[in-house]
Amino acid sequence: MKTPQEIRFILDELTRLYPDGICSLVYEKDYELLFATRLSAQCTDERVNQVTPALFERFPSLEALAAAEPADVEPYIHSCGFFRAKARDIVLASRMLLEDYGGKVPGTMEELLRLPGVGRKTANLILGDVHGQPGVVVADTHCIRITGLLGLTDGSKDPGKVEQQLRACLPPEESNNFCHRMVLHGRAVCRARKPDCPHCTLRAWCDHFMKESEG
Repeated sequence: MKTPQEIRFILDELTRLYPDGICSLVYEKDYELLFATRLSAQCTDERVNQVTPALFERFPSLEALAAAEPADVEPYIHSCGFFRAKARDIVLASRMLLEDYGGKVPGTMEELLRLPGVGRKTANLILGDVHGQPGVVVADTHCIRITGLLGLTDGSKDPGKVEQQLRACLPPEESNNFCHRMVLHGRAVCRARKPDCPHCTLRAWCDHFMKESEG
């Protein structure tokens, strides 16, 4: 595992590489991020960003989505995959947001997990990006893979374990942006199919690179 100094180097370099450190999903309203994140399951953010403008133009409010049937939503999200389940979750979550939460996206893990289609990954994203809560960790596929390679975690593929390990070692005020930067780094450099280790400026602190170099 990494020392606090090594973690600091990694955080600083990621901040230099990706100063904005923001979510790549495009949204205007809080609930739009909630639903865009649901659509991103087993789908790319790029595809979701292509789909959501027409979806939210057709259904411009929570009330409009709550009044819809899943079959009304399905054509707009078909290309995201698993569109029937996603459409159902969006409609049912819209109704619950109106009926139980006064039309607001709630700000606790417990409340968010009550919403259809919302797991810890989505809930943590909302808590960090919408409510600005410190200490959240969005353990998506990029984050799980790259933190394991770096040695920030023990290489577990279990999102819950990765979340716990990163919470324990990351400064709470930086953890949310760190996870966004992991996504950006995973797309730009440390790609799943072929990591570009020679051009990765994190390689000096990367356990995987060091092992490969020694071998």
